[in-house]
Amino acid sequence: MTQHDDDLDLFSDARTERHRPVRRDRGGRKPPPPPRKRRRTGLWIGMVVVLALIAAGGYYGYQQLTGIGGYEDFAGQGETDVVVQVNDGDSTGDIAATLVDSGVVASSRAFVAAAESNADVRGVQPGYYVMKTKASGAAAVDKIVDPASRVGAMEIKPGAQLENIILGDEKVVKGITTMLADASCAELNGKSTCVTAEQLAEVAKTADLAKLGVPEWAVPDASKAEPQRRLEGLIMPGVYHVKPGSTPEELWTQLVTESATQMQAAGLPDIAKDTGYTPYQVLVMASLVEKEAITEDFYKVSRVTYNRLRESMRLQYDSTINYVLDRPAIRTNPEDRDKVGAYNTYDNTGLPPTPISAPGKTALDAAVKPEPGEWLFFVKCEKDGTSCFAVTNDEHNANRVKAQENGAY
Repeated sequence: MTQHDDDLDLFSDARTERHRPVRRDRGGRKPPPPPRKRRRTGLWIGMVVVLALIAAGGYYGYQQLTGIGGYEDFAGQGETDVVVQVNDGDSTGDIAATLVDSGVVASSRAFVAAAESNADVRGVQPGYYVMKTKASGAAAVDKIVDPASRVGAMEIKPGAQLENIILGDEKVVKGITTMLADASCAELNGKSTCVTAEQLAEVAKTADLAKLGVPEWAVPDASKAEPQRRLEGLIMPGVYHVKPGSTPEELWTQLVTESATQMQAAGLPDIAKDTGYTPYQVLVMASLVEKEAITEDFYKVSRVTYNRLRESMRLQYDSTINYVLDRPAIRTNPEDRDKVGAYNTYDNTGLPPTPISAPGKTALDAAVKPEPGEWLFFVKCEKDGTSCFAVTNDEHNANRVKAQENGAY
């Protein structure tokens, strides 16, 4: 390369670097390159920031889990009444969130922290509770564990019917309509939320069944029934929760809709496919089984029902006579049996037009899985309610004598 080639000094740095003398220490060793201070300093600062963020996030999470640290809390017992709902499976944190949304407590942690010292919180059941707005976490905990705060709960037992049942000495067993009226009651800010049984009965007679939540397969038959009996048998036994302050229509809708879900869980309408009867007719048969027998005899009574229907024999079930009389007695007298009506199975052939009670899951299972047998008759022959079954009328008469000797009736 000539001098002319480097007039632009393009190669001066390389040449200078190539001919620059290397300085060595006294030992003849080459010194290390100078440290890159700026790069190392930046790296350390970044690491410190990241660690600080991780620590802050971890502490925040710890606070959330333990409920410690600063949090908002109201003071005092609270101000106005409000109804809140606890759902099935709710944790303490879930309940706390619901209370925040309803204005009961100022923060979830205020309730959770107070709940740590009260084990009764873990026993709070699903349902509705009357609480106070703007209450301290401690006050809210004390309020929700108080049994008096729980409202809207009702338990329907197998065999219950819509109307009250009259026992001897004018004692009354509450029917579903009356139980629903009672469940509607709460005291909110000095005012009662009670809906009367009469208001509920009127809605049951006149409301659109589909809008109330009656299953589609049951609507046609239920619509043909006497107005006061349209919802009979369509409420499954169980514990229900209705919200006080609701209208009569809303109360029935809550009850019927939840019952329809339970019926579906029990297999209706599909379980009726192989019976030769409609789902509604199976429901009617289940209600008869529920009323006519103790649990141990359900499947045999179901078989008697099928056999009599097959032979076009009148069922002659006293429970259907007593149903319209609103009494639970299993026996009837000639005067009762002579009364003309759609529920008189001594006078009419076939099933009654509606169920006569709320059948439980076992009775429903018996209605679709009757025990094999040729029985056409049965009578309660033991004081514990056990029935004796017979194929012929002579056998049945012998069982009746046995029942009288045993003091069964």
